[in-house]
Amino acid sequence: MAEVKKAKAAPVKEEVKAAEVKTEAKVAPKAETKPEVKEAAKSEAKKLGRKPAVKKVAAKKETEKKAAVRKPAAKKAEVNETVNFQFNGKSYTPEDLVKSCKDVWKYDLNGKEEDIKSIELYVKPEENTTYYVINGDVTGSFFI
Repeated sequence: MAEVKKAKAAPVKEEVKAAEVKTEAKVAPKAETKPEVKEAAKSEAKKLGRKPAVKKVAAKKETEKKAAVRKPAAKKAEVNETVNFQFNGKSYTPEDLVKSCKDVWKYDLNGKEEDIKSIELYVKPEENTTYYVINGDVTGSFFI
């Protein structure tokens, strides 16, 4: 009888090894793409009395993705942009026009600069005029 028990024990070990190989083959390449594979790997790992390695693989992939995203952003150089409006021998930048609009708000309309939430400017060079909308409801114009 002792020989019979040894014979039964040997095939069980071979089946366990075969199951381990199959589990690793399924989990490694397809763990991220198909939830069915994850569930199958978890159930096989529970049968064998181990914890599934699916979470570790997914965590490593997420860390690698985050590191890959950060690297190109650091290499990006800033672009210097300038906008100028030139007409009738005059030149204005958007900052000049916004400053003029704020001055109109402050000195002509007796408002506080802290009260400004939004400014929309419309420049009409043929009329030498800039039209403004402040905070969506105050409208007017000034000459440039």
